[in-house]
Amino acid sequence: MSRQLSILFVAIIAVLLIAGCATPQPRQTDSLCRIFEQHPRWYDHALASERRWGTPIAVQMAFVHQESAFQQRARPERQRILGIIPGRRPSSAYGYAQALDPTWDEYTKATGRRMARRTNMADALDFIGWYNDLSHQRLGLAKNDARSLYLAYHEGHGGYRRGTWKNKAWLQQVASRVDTRANTYQAQLQSCESQLRCRRWYQVRPFCR
Repeated sequence: MSRQLSILFVAIIAVLLIAGCATPQPRQTDSLCRIFEQHPRWYDHALASERRWGTPIAVQMAFVHQESAFQQRARPERQRILGIIPGRRPSSAYGYAQALDPTWDEYTKATGRRMARRTNMADALDFIGWYNDLSHQRLGLAKNDARSLYLAYHEGHGGYRRGTWKNKAWLQQVASRVDTRANTYQAQLQSCESQLRCRRWYQVRPFCR
């Protein structure tokens, strides 16, 4: 009995530690400035990804909003058997960027980031930047074209090239929403980015006062 209690105690501690490490979802997901105020390191991560891969910060964050609504451990809902019994999930999508297992594996091998995690915002944003860079190279998509980039992100490069998205009106609507949000986020960012860049002593810029 004591052994069972010990195992139970360890399990409870593990759950509490995991919960304690969870990053809360932003309170106001419609405002990029408010998101970065609550999670200032996310701006640093998005800026690092932009500098490395070229996808604008606003486009990256619009992708995360659409894919996971900024929920750290987001997964597709399980299918229901007979409408009641939980079944398998429709895909292996996971984390902020909803990256699939094989695509994530490709990313970690290509970039050497073997310890990257889909539940880490820095890694998720770097993944989005990396994937959009491939979309630019393979499909010629502009890195600020959020709509086309999202279609390629959802359908894969082969699917985008084949035009699988053309018969999916719902997906085209989603991609347009991502584009609209990216434009909104970009306008919002222009009003607060100087403060975000100036908030740390090691990020001093000539315009910081």
